[in-house]
Amino acid sequence: MIEPDLRDRILAEPERILEDRDVMNALVAANERALGQNIVDLRGVAMKRLETRLDRLEDTHRSVIAAAYENLAGTNQIHRAVLQLLEPTNFEAFIKALTDDVAQILRVDLVRLVLETVQEDGDNDPTLRRLGEVLQVAPRGFVGNYLTNGRNGPGRAVVLRAITSLAPTLYGERATDFQSEALMKLDLGPGRLPGMLVFASEDPSQFKSTHGTDLLAFFAGTFERTMRRWLG
Repeated sequence: MIEPDLRDRILAEPERILEDRDVMNALVAANERALGQNIVDLRGVAMKRLETRLDRLEDTHRSVIAAAYENLAGTNQIHRAVLQLLEPTNFEAFIKALTDDVAQILRVDLVRLVLETVQEDGDNDPTLRRLGEVLQVAPRGFVGNYLTNGRNGPGRAVVLRAITSLAPTLYGERATDFQSEALMKLDLGPGRLPGMLVFASEDPSQFKSTHGTDLLAFFAGTFERTMRRWLG
């Protein structure tokens, strides 16, 4: 028999029993044992199925909420980075904002801007050399080849992937420092060779092929339009 005090408390507040999942599971299990093995408690089976479905719905709900917050945080990051790009009043300040403020906002370990050229001595241009290692001059066709990892084909405008064997051609001796990269092809206007904006990370999970590219495509579109202004 239940102790009188405990019985009185249960009768006074039965909803507390109903709200406790563990207690309810124990009561249902005890009821099934009391019925015996030859009797199927359809109500108990239905409750278990409903509980399983509820758990799945709760997991899905949490996943959707987490994805929404992550997407909102990513959008805010891109917006802040774009505003930083619009602040500078000269090209050198623009490049500095890219490597300092933008890299910090987007939490990337290296930013590199690749510009194709037909000049064999493009690296010796004093203006380019003054900008430091962020700007890399490459021969015609480099961008397309790097984006497709050496395979034939048009390639995508934004590529997220793990570091490949071509990394030394872009990062030099620092190639082993990075694990993933985001590559954005740049259209610099009529009559100009393409460029490429690169974000490299030491985190192998920061840029994956399964991630969405809409936000980076927007950032690249803003960046290339700003570059056209400076090049013009």
